[in-house]
Amino acid sequence: MGDKDVRELDAVVIGAGYGGMYALHRLRERGLSVRAYERADGVGGTWWWNRYPGARVDFPGGPFYCYTFSRELAEGWTWTERQPAQPEVLAYLEYVADRLDLRRDIQFGTEIRSARFDETTARWQVTTDAGERISTRFLVCAVGTLSAVNRADMPGLDDFAGECYHTGQWPHDGVDFAGKRVGVIGTGSSGIQSIPVIARQAAHLTVFQRTAQYSLPAGNHPISPEFVRDCVENWEQYRSEMFLTPLGAPFICGRPATVRSAEHTPEQRREIYEGFWQEGSLGLLFGSYRDILTDPAANEDLAEFVRSKIREIVHDPAVAEDLLPSYYIGTKRQVIDSGYYETYNRDNVSLVNLRREPFETVTTGGVRTSGGEYPLDVLVLATGYDAMTGALLAMDLVGRDGLSLREKWAEGPSTYLGVTIAGFPNLFMVHGPESPSVLFNMPLGGELLGDWIADCIVHALKRGDTVEADPTAEPGWGEQVRDLAAKTLYPRTDSWYTGANIAGKPRQFGVHLGAGRYHEQLAQVAADGYQGLVFSGGDRDG
Repeated sequence: MGDKDVRELDAVVIGAGYGGMYALHRLRERGLSVRAYERADGVGGTWWWNRYPGARVDFPGGPFYCYTFSRELAEGWTWTERQPAQPEVLAYLEYVADRLDLRRDIQFGTEIRSARFDETTARWQVTTDAGERISTRFLVCAVGTLSAVNRADMPGLDDFAGECYHTGQWPHDGVDFAGKRVGVIGTGSSGIQSIPVIARQAAHLTVFQRTAQYSLPAGNHPISPEFVRDCVENWEQYRSEMFLTPLGAPFICGRPATVRSAEHTPEQRREIYEGFWQEGSLGLLFGSYRDILTDPAANEDLAEFVRSKIREIVHDPAVAEDLLPSYYIGTKRQVIDSGYYETYNRDNVSLVNLRREPFETVTTGGVRTSGGEYPLDVLVLATGYDAMTGALLAMDLVGRDGLSLREKWAEGPSTYLGVTIAGFPNLFMVHGPESPSVLFNMPLGGELLGDWIADCIVHALKRGDTVEADPTAEPGWGEQVRDLAAKTLYPRTDSWYTGANIAGKPRQFGVHLGAGRYHEQLAQVAADGYQGLVFSGGDRDG
């Protein structure tokens, strides 16, 4: 292939989910020649892939799990539920792609295999899985924090003779569970969402649980037309409130707690907990008391309340005991559900506690533990993702001096602002490690980052050839992320936040826990001439 076969672009966006679609839109508006590459066959990112039974937004989203920059987009779409289901979210993203005419600049069914920075031309040389070559000045990685599927290293998995599906790679035409013996391995978010639905269809469902989870009632319900109308009529007010709330939602989590747990009596706390439990969603965790995620005693008080609810809901005391979690509540991804614990009261559902009855192997006909073999026709892997860094490291990204990202991050990710990386010029990340990412409203966060990245790129075009993090800025940023986390209980729990779900992965809490402060810092960095970034031949700005 000659040089004439290399596509020349100003910017390449990798991914066409919420973040990638917005980055494409914003960069196009700035007059850049830009193209997005998406390995799926349509827009949507995680919402294109995650079609497992029960998949829905586990965030108090409603009309706010969406793009906020355009009132016209808001007026043209009506959300129907507080936690929209996957088909509705995907339909919304398809609607946005149509309204903004995005598809003409997205290449679907294409995976970026490698991207190498050419220091002579100051351009990224990108290669796709089909061998296509692209030369681009800027590279925007919007690959998603939960997109690199973790199938887990389970002996015998390839020998299973039945049907086997991962929740993150679900067949688009669905799966028929009727009359079948089904096993679900994993009780994270996708497992807890899918288990009640599968149980209503299968002849028998066996749940293989390694770690019991705290799950809160979703409290999902239809959104009234009056509320939808109010949101549209007062769009700017709601949008302003979103920016000011800890999780980027103007209701439920938009009412952060101001009182410490110990300031109330046990009776008062129980009353408050009960109110949030009945309301559903994440208010119990984020709206009850301000020290739930910082004070072990306050955390245990709430945790015991949730454990008491599990004991009330699950009829069999032995099964209830196996479902009782022991880690700090909220320090893993907080799951919300619709009838999860109630499912264990069904006659066709069994729970296998892998802590007491360790997993041994998948066989041709099922799963064998130390307690015996469980015959299965269908095996569902709800084993999650190589989160935060997995999708970035799956690509062969090579920066200055031949340094690969995998080498640079061998001991864990290091970034500046969670957006840029020293030694990787003109490369930006949307929802990268060391940004608020999964602990903030992802669509809104993607907008804020997309705007910042677009502004930085325009500034770089005016200044010189390249822009990248100053190597001296990365340690301070990492220290800020670690210091914020150390004030909480998050790092004390093994979770995918810390990389503990992937064997051999460096342990590092990779989420910036001060979203409001974070977005203020982004704005200040830009206002100060992008302090902490190096432009062109090493001239530090700011």
